[in-house]
Amino acid sequence: MTKLLHKATAETNPNYGCHPKKRPMEEHLHKSIINLDKPMGPTSHQVDSWVKKILRAEKTGHGGTLDPRVTGVLPVGVDDATRAIQLLLSAPKEYVCLMRLHHPVAQARVCQVLEEFTGKIFQTPPLRSAVKRELRVRSIYYVHILEMDEQDVLFRIGCEAGTYIRKYCHDVGEALGVGAHMAELRRTRVGSFQEDTLHTLQDLTDAYVAWQEGDETLLRECLLPMEAAASHLPLMVVRDSAVDALCHGADLAAGGILALSPDLKSGDMVRVETLKGELVAAGLTLQPSREIQQLSQGIMVDIKKVFMEPGTYPRMWK
Repeated sequence: MTKLLHKATAETNPNYGCHPKKRPMEEHLHKSIINLDKPMGPTSHQVDSWVKKILRAEKTGHGGTLDPRVTGVLPVGVDDATRAIQLLLSAPKEYVCLMRLHHPVAQARVCQVLEEFTGKIFQTPPLRSAVKRELRVRSIYYVHILEMDEQDVLFRIGCEAGTYIRKYCHDVGEALGVGAHMAELRRTRVGSFQEDTLHTLQDLTDAYVAWQEGDETLLRECLLPMEAAASHLPLMVVRDSAVDALCHGADLAAGGILALSPDLKSGDMVRVETLKGELVAAGLTLQPSREIQQLSQGIMVDIKKVFMEPGTYPRMWK
């Protein structure tokens, strides 16, 4: 359970809003995310189009593009959830990589260099990347060797969004003085989306057919509420009376906040939810947690993205 600092207490009103996991199936489908196991071969955009066709959706979008030869975690948002899926672009990532050294190196030396390539590192995107090729700083949270067999090194790496693992392997090879390249790569985590809850395209197809035949059980297992796309962000819970104002573009004032995550710093991106756990918006904090908890007026969050439709909650603002 997320640890929160409570500013006030309030009760939910059963006359409006809905807990994300209790949405009717039709609504749930159009506000859902699939933790998809991307196969080797197709592009991420091709996988999007297949999901769109399977679910007969109007639009789909993915969180964090994978190269055609890379497999693993590819969160795909459906219809309304395509806006929320954008929050995953900056979420931490985890991969399992097979790196092939061009000449033999002692394992102790490989461990030493990988340790040196942990923390803040400098990277220049590869020639084929879609972003501007300029030197960037990226954070490597951890690197663990899982197995080493002669010139093959299997390792797990946790990293900041925007880290190029292919370039990471090349740079490690340069530091070792023997050269290296990425032989295989599988993504095992994006934010809170992990490998142990993956579903295949076939799983999704079977689940949709079962729903069409009257059984929604499998489809509910495949489809996560769009709120999952923001679960890696710290949380703010707001009063029902503040929800519709936020949906109309208002920033979040101190009086509308009921609870918040501790240890927030000014400038942190936070998710804003209702008492029922529905995702309303996301924005940047203007004060740290301690100040927000003590203040009773003033703007506390600069809202950047709104995900809930106006009118979902009644208008209670002037």
